[in-house]
Amino acid sequence: MSVLALWSPLDAMLGIVGPLGAAAAVDTALAIDLDPNGPPYRGPFSLADLVTRGPTLSQLQPTQKGPAVLRNGGVEPGDAEEIVSELVKRWPNVVLRCSPSAEAGAHATALLPLLPEPFMPSSVGTVVYQRMKLVAIPPPYHTVLPVPRSGTIKALLGGTRPPTRDPWVRAFRTVWQRA
Repeated sequence: MSVLALWSPLDAMLGIVGPLGAAAAVDTALAIDLDPNGPPYRGPFSLADLVTRGPTLSQLQPTQKGPAVLRNGGVEPGDAEEIVSELVKRWPNVVLRCSPSAEAGAHATALLPLLPEPFMPSSVGTVVYQRMKLVAIPPPYHTVLPVPRSGTIKALLGGTRPPTRDPWVRAFRTVWQRA
């Protein structure tokens, strides 16, 4: 099993679609939103539902190949630790979407916009930069995601998987390898 914790303290859109792109980059993955104020991802139930009602076995493990997403529903990460732990045990790959407003910790990968100097942000720990239409030279030894196609973003936000050859989704495979 692989776990990839992501957070984007500066870019809300990247914080929403980044975990979905990471989940789409591998054969089977679950993106779990740990932010109680997170986006309204699609899905029949939320992390809060699993915490308050208790999960069924089919809710804890993959029922098919491909990416899946579990929206938060308003539960604090500390209250969901037991459920998240069970999900991590049963899924081959898990993406944890951490809150942009809280320091995610040393094991989380920061998703940051690639801006020209002197505006380039940095973070403690692993950083992945998102290339933008602006020309900026990336710092050495960091993964840089290409500019995503609009169809890729629409597919991810619409709950469908983009083509597996999509350059942006493929770039997330490098993020998994470095996790």
